[in-house]
Amino acid sequence: MTEEIKQTFETVSPEDIPGTAEKLKAEGYRLIQLCGVTKEGHTEILYSFDKDFAIRNLKVDVPFNQRVGSITPWYWAAFVYENEVHDLFGVEFTDSKLDYKGNFFRMSKKTPWKGPEAAPKEGA
Repeated sequence: MTEEIKQTFETVSPEDIPGTAEKLKAEGYRLIQLCGVTKEGHTEILYSFDKDFAIRNLKVDVPFNQRVGSITPWYWAAFVYENEVHDLFGVEFTDSKLDYKGNFFRMSKKTPWKGPEAAPKEGA
């Protein structure tokens, strides 16, 4: 018999991510993944955590050019995800324990998945 995996989704503000990560770590949650996607006017970041086969997803809408606090003080492995999201989407993470400063990937175009509306205008 297969057990059903419980999964929740909640929206969290960018300012609340570090405190929420600290709380989840204290409650025994482990980090599963962190990924991003470009939306109109912002980057959506999805943080996924697990405890006892219950998955808790935190959706964060980060306006272009806004910074987000790093969760590496509580989840060291998040440095990989955060550097990836930084290089691909242009989201900067503050207080990261290992910041590659935009050099995690070698790419022909800087922040290739950042929305076109976030790009500087011609002649600006």
